[in-house]
Amino acid sequence: MSTLRFKALETVQHRKSVSVTAPSGKVSDYFNSNVFNDAAMKTFLSKDAYQAVHNAIKNGEKIDRNIADQVASGMKNWAIGKGASHYTHWFQPLTGATAEKHDAFFEPTDDGHSVEKFSGNALVQQEPDASSFPSGGLRNTFEARGYTAWDPSSPAFIMESYSGKTLCIPTIFVAYTGEALDYKAPLLKALHAVEKAVIDICSNYFDKNVTKAFASLGIEQEYFLVDEALFNARPDLMLTGRTLLGLSPEKGQQLEDHYFGSIPARVYDFMVDFETESYKLGIPLKTRHNEVAPSQFECAPMFEEVNLAVDHNQLLMDVMEKVAQRHGFKILLHEKPFAGVNGSGKHNNWSLITNTGVNLLSPGNTPETNLQFLSFFINVIKAVHDHADLLRASIASSGNDHRLGANEAPPAIMSIFIGSQLTGVLNDLSNNKKTKSNSASKSSIDINKIPEILLDNTDRNRTSPFAFTGNKFEFRAVGSSANCASAMIVLNSIVADQLNKFKKEVDAMIRNGIKKEDAIIKMLKDYVKASKNILFEGNGYSEEWVKEAKKRGLGNTKTTPEALNAYITKKSKDLFEKNDIFNARELEARYEIMQENYVKKIDIEARVLAQLAISHVIPASLAYQHKLSENVAALKSIGVKKNSYEAQLKFINEISKYISHIRSCVEKMIAENEKAHKVNDTHKAALLFCHKVKPLFEEIRNSSDALEFIIEDDLWKLPKYRELLFVK
Repeated sequence: MSTLRFKALETVQHRKSVSVTAPSGKVSDYFNSNVFNDAAMKTFLSKDAYQAVHNAIKNGEKIDRNIADQVASGMKNWAIGKGASHYTHWFQPLTGATAEKHDAFFEPTDDGHSVEKFSGNALVQQEPDASSFPSGGLRNTFEARGYTAWDPSSPAFIMESYSGKTLCIPTIFVAYTGEALDYKAPLLKALHAVEKAVIDICSNYFDKNVTKAFASLGIEQEYFLVDEALFNARPDLMLTGRTLLGLSPEKGQQLEDHYFGSIPARVYDFMVDFETESYKLGIPLKTRHNEVAPSQFECAPMFEEVNLAVDHNQLLMDVMEKVAQRHGFKILLHEKPFAGVNGSGKHNNWSLITNTGVNLLSPGNTPETNLQFLSFFINVIKAVHDHADLLRASIASSGNDHRLGANEAPPAIMSIFIGSQLTGVLNDLSNNKKTKSNSASKSSIDINKIPEILLDNTDRNRTSPFAFTGNKFEFRAVGSSANCASAMIVLNSIVADQLNKFKKEVDAMIRNGIKKEDAIIKMLKDYVKASKNILFEGNGYSEEWVKEAKKRGLGNTKTTPEALNAYITKKSKDLFEKNDIFNARELEARYEIMQENYVKKIDIEARVLAQLAISHVIPASLAYQHKLSENVAALKSIGVKKNSYEAQLKFINEISKYISHIRSCVEKMIAENEKAHKVNDTHKAALLFCHKVKPLFEEIRNSSDALEFIIEDDLWKLPKYRELLFVK
């Protein structure tokens, strides 16, 4: 196995950059070229068919099956013209990945010939085998029927591979009995709920011209890159997405020289390649840069409507994985692939936009007099305050547990940062004071030839899980491998529910003779006072904040099994059922799936770690111990005094101690694993894996890492951190 490590290193040394040539020097020439977008629909659809799809996207109107045949025919002609031979319904089951089943356009005819066919029925609805997808008990395993249904609001696209092209049609995925088995169906419901609530408030209180609204989202994707040869020599990376063992290198990220540094040549070529493929698919990537940890990077798109942004992020991760292989890389999307350096997140930048072009979370120059802004701003704060536990649950996963609260990511305590100026505005509002505006003030920077810099209303607080950043809220606690729909379902649902409550309470005061503006201000004051405990401007990494948060009554649920309980409280069930997002059965099923997923992830990690310890770490340690023993025996045989080989004896004893500890912990871990598997209640099993099995990982790792420090380099079987993180 050590031979494999050195062969991998040799392979890396001989890697050459893969040259990439974009279709054009201007991205605008090929952006959306593989998307059945508005321009393509106008070309390939009749006026009636185009209008039907347009109405479905803009107004949520259903498409008649006869019109669906016309749309399918036009979509097929467009796709075949692009070289596609197959089509698939592309959906997002509760596995965390996307799913697809390809069918050929080709169909034989009775006369021995063939024809390309694609009907409206095939476009609108299909019936994949649902038996192997997570259902959480919504159906029996032998009941295989499930349905995928076309989502016209997310455009169809063509996915290219080396040897073919496939038309992909974004769809929802539901059980035979109608319950959601995916992320998209409840997300669409949550987005409809928040749009309806926003329109209701805007059109009645602020602007009658507001007839449409949408939630916008910008997703910052962090990731690591390692060479494929080194990746394949690490069973833990291959099977779990993270290193379960590994001694931190002498140089990590402490010099802070990687962040925004020069992008390595091979990585740069990879970035250009996946960006080119993404542009063809309509993914509006805008930013690329080195992140804090070595071999860590980030890309970020422009803001889009939430449903489309989530689809694009799922598609982006798939594209990045495929393109990475062309460059001899493996992309790591796990939240914590390496110990001792920063993990990866996926910041969700969220706002609310109207059809009149107004960002409802943009305060403008005088936020304290902008009643519309304050109404939405404060209601979002109130929603997060009232449902902080549910928001925490929405980003819970076994991977994210490693990252949250580790002085590199927001803590597990949900709090909101809004900046000193807006904090003052809210304090003055609740205390009936008038505030002087100080937004967009001039910078103190005064250097010749440097243009004037304007300061934002808020600074940035990287330790806050939910921070206001000028014209949007940034949900920073989302994990890098997550489907953002999970967080967006919760956020948009709780905001919709809170806005509905606000409207109901203000309307009641208006009916009692209170002026509209006075009624709005009265409610906002009450909300500010009720929500003040969730606001925090300080260092979220500090131990002082943990103590202060406890005094304020804020939760600090650090592990996934406990965090997920927020989904099945009466409060959460009432919220989701009232807003028609989930029924109680769907929530219980989703909760079961997430707990089961946690169990499976920790179980896999335990099995891989046991295998690594027994078949990789211990044999390498014994080999070095034997080598030392032979050295000691040789020195003894020629009469060398003991003090000349005491260091070797010390190493021999240390190796024995660490091997014994590893063996003992592995046996204990296997026993605890078996006990957990015998528990029928999934939540109780998850707790056992969390608190009995997982703690042994660190003990095994510590002893293994100590051995890695001692063992002769040539004998160590697994690629080391310095090779994984720095060899490019």
